[in-house]
This record gives sequence, C-alpha cells and structure tokens, in this order.
Amino acid sequence: MSRRLPSITARKLVRFLKQQGFVEVRQRGSHLTLRRESDRRTVTVPVHTGRDIGKGLLKKILSDVGYSVAEFNRLR
Repeated sequence: MSRRLPSITARKLVRFLKQQGFVEVRQRGSHLTLRRESDRRTVTVPVHTGRDIGKGLLKKILSDVGYSVAEFNRLR
C-alpha cells in the first residue's frame, strides 16, 4: 500500500470528510468548517476553486481528523 499523498481538490476532500461523518457547520468566504459530532472534531478546509490542496495542508487536515495517510488512501 502506498503511503504517498495524492493530489486532491477541496471538493473531493470535503466529499470524503462527509462520508466519514462530518457535516458542514459554517462557511466564511472560501473556508468551509466541518464538524463530526461523535468525537467533536472540527476541521476547516480552504475551498479555492480550480486548485488542489497542498500536500502539507492535506497531511495536517488528515492529522486533525485522526487519519493517517495510509488510512486515507485505503478509505478513499
């Protein structure tokens, strides 16, 4: 299994997070905040159209929601 991070758009990342139980809480400008009530985790995703999420930011977001890169690749 690859431990590499894929290039992913914000739209696909938000879709993945929603499949994992996150719901939209609010949006301010181009930043969308999602929360999962089961463990009260909150994450903010920059939704800039036409651009991929940077690999460092993607790794930080995954860390904030409790997923490793391997888990993300497996669940995606």
